Amino acid sequence: MSAVPVVPRFEAGTDLRPAVGRVLVVDDAPANVALLQQLLSREGHVVLTAADGVEALAIVERERPDLVLTDVQMPGRDGHELCRAIKAHPATRLTPVVLITSLQGREERLKGINAGADDFVLKPFDGHELRARVRSLLRLKRYTDELDSAEAVIMSLALTVEARDPNTEGHCQRLSRLAAAIGTRVGVSADDLAALARGGILHDIGKIGVPDAVLLKRGPLTVDEFAQMKLHTLIGDRICSELRLLQRVRPIVRHHHERLDGSGYPDGLRGGAVPLLAQITGIVDVYDALTTERPYKGALSAERAFEELSAEVRNGWRDAALVDELIQFCTEDARDVG
Repeated sequence: MSAVPVVPRFEAGTDLRPAVGRVLVVDDAPANVALLQQLLSREGHVVLTAADGVEALAIVERERPDLVLTDVQMPGRDGHELCRAIKAHPATRLTPVVLITSLQGREERLKGINAGADDFVLKPFDGHELRARVRSLLRLKRYTDELDSAEAVIMSLALTVEARDPNTEGHCQRLSRLAAAIGTRVGVSADDLAALARGGILHDIGKIGVPDAVLLKRGPLTVDEFAQMKLHTLIGDRICSELRLLQRVRPIVRHHHERLDGSGYPDGLRGGAVPLLAQITGIVDVYDALTTERPYKGALSAERAFEELSAEVRNGWRDAALVDELIQFCTEDARDVG
């Protein structure tokens, strides 16, 4: 058996780059805007300005600033309403929002927290403290952006792997949709639903380490070739281990070829030791493979695929309740489409 390819591990060092960025200052008092603009420009930040919440939200949507500093008490849309609007939009919800207020009571802070504020600055503010808070939040935003970028790279890599084989086009997207649908039916948590959707895309990412001669072979694999193919679960697990936000996805990537009787791979897990999300992904993976045409086989009808999965239940490979959920969903879905 071939050794598992080593996936390079990149250790993050101390980031000493200055935390500078694009800061939106929102205040209906021109003198306050001018003061904040002066303080922040000295730090190297690009400062955008708005006189009220309505104008500010338009700038946020258009310019995507790295941080918003907003007064609370403004005519029209106030700071709390602006903050809620920013946090409600998927494209801007990770943008840090700092509320600047002269109100120091507990109720005021709770109102800001409930609006989604990341920090508070009390008037009159200390310039050194304000700049320090801005630097800290911009550094956090940069780390968040880098995590988003890393996930996007890995997701793109997974789709690139799929694109190596034109016969599997759309396979990952179908698995993502179907696995999440089955997860919804069996009542998994919102976090697990997100993992199922990601897992559908990433489940075969480890095939990046499988040679084309094996991955694209039209006939049956030899024993050695199948051993190479099975390594994709371990390679994929190592790739996903580099991102903390993919920790819920790792069991799917590693274990979606396990079987309840212990005859699967890579770890030969049995029964309840096979993670539920991996079981769901494994079942929908088999269903999609059966109902999709490949160079070495034709596509089965949904009914024939159901029979094959039911046979796997009888063999002790699959959970009967999960297979029933898939059958019911696919039947209802076909009826709705029809």
